Amino acid sequence: MLTFLFMNRRYAQKKPITNPLIHDPLSSKPCPTHYQGLGFTGVTITKHNINTPPTSFTSQFENKMGKKRKHTEVEVPAAKKDETAPERPKRTLLGWKDKPENPQDSTTTTGFRNREKVLVTCSRRINFRYRHLMLNLVSILPHCKKDNKVESKATKGATLNELVELKSCSSCLFFECRKHKDLYLWMSKCPNGPSVKFLVNAVHTMEELKLTGNHLKGSRPLLTFSSNFDKDPHWKLLKEMITQIFGTPKEHRKSKPYHDHVFVFSIVDDHIWFRNYQISCPHTGADKIDRGGLEKMTLIEVGPRFCLNPIKIFGGSFGGPTLYENPFYVSPNQIRSLEKRQKAGKYAKKVKAKTRRKMHEMTNPLETDEFHDMWKE
Repeated sequence: MLTFLFMNRRYAQKKPITNPLIHDPLSSKPCPTHYQGLGFTGVTITKHNINTPPTSFTSQFENKMGKKRKHTEVEVPAAKKDETAPERPKRTLLGWKDKPENPQDSTTTTGFRNREKVLVTCSRRINFRYRHLMLNLVSILPHCKKDNKVESKATKGATLNELVELKSCSSCLFFECRKHKDLYLWMSKCPNGPSVKFLVNAVHTMEELKLTGNHLKGSRPLLTFSSNFDKDPHWKLLKEMITQIFGTPKEHRKSKPYHDHVFVFSIVDDHIWFRNYQISCPHTGADKIDRGGLEKMTLIEVGPRFCLNPIKIFGGSFGGPTLYENPFYVSPNQIRSLEKRQKAGKYAKKVKAKTRRKMHEMTNPLETDEFHDMWKE
């Protein structure tokens, strides 16, 4: 055994191994010699190795290099679910709304939210005065959407219902002009109805009136109705439709959380009269009105003005079964024909007066005058 080790020693001296990690040539201390031989390399032989009884080469190799680890199946940890970012709280005009701690309570606390949107459009060949009235309504209704003109035909109902659906609206105000003189207002809840057709009279726009009232654009109005709306069922239906269409929804993105003007709807002679007033408070920035000080508040008219004469109430949108028909309604064409007949009656009276005069002269001739032919000579 010793001879074999010395032979390996001579073999290793011919091919020395310089490994800076094991042998430091700069150190003065003697380092154990490393050999690479037959099947075992990197084994350090010292006096202790020589004096010890010989052991197998594999055991020495395992002692120096360490035992092999068995390959075991490593369990791959389950992938974590992607946790989405928390939902952003809803933003309002007054700040951020915090979500409730218990999500179950949110279903019980959240109630109905008004998402009313009104499409305002008109027919072709509309008069400039009626177009200005439509623009005035658009300016005082922040929850409305304006669209291009629509041809006034028999199929206008289907066209308007499709436009309302495309614009994501739930109601429609359609101004229909006939003969450049008559203005009809269709007020409809789309797509299932009901709908009302009005004749618009006594139109006065803001530009014509030039009133001193002025309220904040986009503020929410207060709706007031006369006591006549609670008498008959058709007036109750009209009141509900007007409330839904002209009332600005709460927390609408284009509205402002203020109430500084009033829409007044009153029934006089079976007509609905519309007025718009500003709520004015005579105070400065420092002096504020106490609660209940309504006596100091005044109303200043803003405009516009118009009168609605209901014609028919339909069960569907822009048509359908007739729910109500106004028995006192007279069309503008009949009124104009009566006026023409009255004007034509004046001429007939003149002709009759001439014939009566001739008949009177024939029945009552003048007596002959004896001096009639005196001056002819």
